[in-house]
Amino acid sequence: MSSDADTVFMREAIALARMGYGSTKPNPLVGAVIVKDGHIVGRGFHARAGEAHAEVNALADAAAHGRDIAGATLYVTLEPCSTTGRTPPCTDAIMKSGISRVVIGSNDPNPLHSGRARGILEAAGIEVVTGVEAQSAGELNYPFFKWIVSGRPFVILKMAMTLDGKSATADGSSQWITGVEARSRVQQLRRLAGAILIGSRTLRADHPRLNVREPENWPMQPLRLVASSKMTAHELNSFFPDGNAELVRLNDAASWDKLLVSLGKRAINCLLIEGGGELADSAIEAGAVDYVEFHIAPRLLGGRGSRPVLGGANPVSLKLAKQLHRVKTVRYGDDIAVSGFLE
Repeated sequence: MSSDADTVFMREAIALARMGYGSTKPNPLVGAVIVKDGHIVGRGFHARAGEAHAEVNALADAAAHGRDIAGATLYVTLEPCSTTGRTPPCTDAIMKSGISRVVIGSNDPNPLHSGRARGILEAAGIEVVTGVEAQSAGELNYPFFKWIVSGRPFVILKMAMTLDGKSATADGSSQWITGVEARSRVQQLRRLAGAILIGSRTLRADHPRLNVREPENWPMQPLRLVASSKMTAHELNSFFPDGNAELVRLNDAASWDKLLVSLGKRAINCLLIEGGGELADSAIEAGAVDYVEFHIAPRLLGGRGSRPVLGGANPVSLKLAKQLHRVKTVRYGDDIAVSGFLE
């Protein structure tokens, strides 16, 4: 049975998990705290793939400070792993530690682990409580959950638009519709993404770098993808001389599916689409988009030739509109971001 204290300490573990934002991919974000007599005696989070998991780091933190954890409670945001991968099973470390109670935030949908930790730990005489702050803990890992279950990346469509629904001038220029705060939010999304996709027209008009610049010297730069049927590899390399870019052809739903499967096999669990309008519409119509985030600037561009935020064919009925679910609004400076999931 969970308690108010369980909620408090799980929220601390969730905050720790966020410290690995963008650096753990394709692994999930996980945080852990060890509590004894109402006090936190160990803290840990998963920092990057191949390194120690959050539970092991929390145990190491307690040991480094000489703190006794016999009979303590471990709070962990994600079900502990129970198989040997790049690191040993966390269930083994927990059973050897003297921990007497484990509180879990969200279940791990990985078929290798899902639901196994509870049985293993309870068989060792450890009390297990699940589902504490499950929604918040699960929200940490939408990309990992989608990828580990389906083999395809979680797809985020981010677009910027003026108040009258324009994404670019008639010549395609779109820098900068939104302000610096919204652009910092885009940097956060890029940290999360293993790949960024744009259309060739957007590339030629804006020359975006499509890299992570906040923080500086970020080591895990996303793969750049440019959708085009005509651009040559030589032209692509002229925009991205570091070679971290590829051309893709996206003609129909089948080609979108092929791309997503290919990215999933490369352990890319999050794809960020940054435009333009025709590409965004193609992704939506192909059913490729999981999550939408539109940044709306308090500007009026006007003009019949200015480009709408989405291209594609004209719908004949409002019944064809795509409905967002679990909608959120956030303000970034003077701009407003509206986001939600597409079913």
